[in-house]
Amino acid sequence: MHPYPSTASCLASGDTGSPPQPALSLTLPGDPRSASVARAAVAAALRVHGLTGYLWPAVSVAAEMVAVASTFTPGRDLYLSLRHRDERLRLLVWDQHPEHSGHPGCDPLRRRALWLVAVVVGDWGGEWGVRSARPGQPGVKSWAVLPR
Repeated sequence: MHPYPSTASCLASGDTGSPPQPALSLTLPGDPRSASVARAAVAAALRVHGLTGYLWPAVSVAAEMVAVASTFTPGRDLYLSLRHRDERLRLLVWDQHPEHSGHPGCDPLRRRALWLVAVVVGDWGGEWGVRSARPGQPGVKSWAVLPR
């Protein structure tokens, strides 16, 4: 018997009975080897949710964004997020690269390092970018959106 019988069969409020939207979020160490962990995690999530049409570009983009982020913030945690909604797959990597006004070259350097992301996403008709995290939150976010 369930230890909380009054809630055992209770549906979450707002549950429409539609399948859940695939999502994956994980924290990885700032190490280039984390790219292989990102690759495996994204591939597994896409397979489980029947989204294998995204497999090649999503795995390539996630691994590349994690690898580049780890070179800018070695030894510091990275955050990887994958979401599928409205027939679009969104990948986001946030790293803890500090903001510094004395060296404006980091953004162009990071964009050049993400050349493979630009090629893959462009080939799929998607979009990608790099931006500072929210005001008051240190770090940089690299993102990509792949349409179906």
